[in-house]
Amino acid sequence: MRLLTRVIIFLLSTVALLSCKKQHVEKQVDFWENTVELDLDEIKKRGFIRAIVDNTSTSYYIYRGRRMGYEYEMLRNLSKDLGVNLKIFVASDIDEAFRKLNEGKVDIIAINLEKTADRTDLASFTKATNEIRTVLVQRNGEEGTVQDLKDLEGRTVHVREGAVYKKQLQMWKDSLQLDFRIKEMPYDSEGLVNLVVQKDIDFTVVDEDVASVNSNYYPQLDVSLEVSPASKVGWAVRSNSTKLLAGVNKWLTTFNKSSYQAILYDKYFVNKTNSYFRSNSPFSSISGNRISAYDEMIKKAAEGIGWDWRLLAALIFKESRFDTEAISYAGASGLLQLMPVTLERFGVSDPNDPFESLMGGVNYLKYLDKYWQKRVPEVNERIKFILASYNVGHGHVDDAWRLALKDGYNPSEWDNVAIFLKQKSNPEIYRDPVVKSGYAKGHVAVNYVEDVYGLFESYKVLVEP
Repeated sequence: MRLLTRVIIFLLSTVALLSCKKQHVEKQVDFWENTVELDLDEIKKRGFIRAIVDNTSTSYYIYRGRRMGYEYEMLRNLSKDLGVNLKIFVASDIDEAFRKLNEGKVDIIAINLEKTADRTDLASFTKATNEIRTVLVQRNGEEGTVQDLKDLEGRTVHVREGAVYKKQLQMWKDSLQLDFRIKEMPYDSEGLVNLVVQKDIDFTVVDEDVASVNSNYYPQLDVSLEVSPASKVGWAVRSNSTKLLAGVNKWLTTFNKSSYQAILYDKYFVNKTNSYFRSNSPFSSISGNRISAYDEMIKKAAEGIGWDWRLLAALIFKESRFDTEAISYAGASGLLQLMPVTLERFGVSDPNDPFESLMGGVNYLKYLDKYWQKRVPEVNERIKFILASYNVGHGHVDDAWRLALKDGYNPSEWDNVAIFLKQKSNPEIYRDPVVKSGYAKGHVAVNYVEDVYGLFESYKVLVEP
């Protein structure tokens, strides 16, 4: 009897274990299936498209507080064409980019990707964004410089993890019957180029555009040896995002024939002197870790209001682009673009003095924080109320707060108040009895908050705290 019981228990345990293994396998398979249903209609309803890019001098980076890059500016043009805002995420590696796409965390991979059989199982590819060949990157003038791929015998080539470069090199190994090592590394292409420059590795393979721009920065680089001839590259969306794919392809058809595309290409790939200057500046996220000349001052000022200094920097860039002499059409001046009456109220005698101007703006932010503190106790929510008030005036935000309360919404949540602030140019809204400040272009203030936070998110990813 005991033996029979043990046998039954063993069989049940085995069945349970096999079931768990089956479920685990099914989960792994499901992971790569496009189970997230999110197409262009949903993206438009949400109001923004999420794109994942590389942080390189040709794709996306921060320079003097401003977001730049060829892919970034393409994406801005695309989002405008689709009628939505743009949110940017930075790829840690290509596999991670596909994973985030299929998990529904991003909507499009805006990286130059060669269309392969493996990748078409994971996503749908857009029309070609470019034609790019790949080249070997090495230091010139050194013993052991490779003149022909046959010279790689016994050497090691480091390539980006998840990229097509390993496959391209493997084809050469097989066809020429060579014995060299191919080692994948979790770096982007520009990071690997920098390792070659620093003599940490001897060889890497990257797209020619990246190689060409970097060879201008670093004349010691040799990028003349072709690994793979020019092939079409494109972006990727989820396989079930058919409307988004159609929308992107329609835009690409127009963009690729436009003068704007030619201007952008010239800006980032032809005019290499400017690219070199931007990428080697201490105010670039590629080579430095500074946003502006006033970072230290901004950090101290941010402590006084309990903000992340990069959020305050994003606000300053939005207001003045760090220009101490900037004056708006309405007469606002200084780093934080304060109006004359506000300058006087908060003790600013010289708005062109960066410290005085900054502290005047910070004192105004403190005032707004105190104004909203009781009604919006949660700090992160309250900051959005403060930013909107800074842009349009707290009286108009107050009106939207009362309208939200009147309609049964929680007025301590920014998203609820934003609904009504957007409508303050509508007579039915601004003539409501609870409205005291009248008409306002409230949608501008809502977009302002989104812009500041969007820039802040970029700073958080690319600039150290």
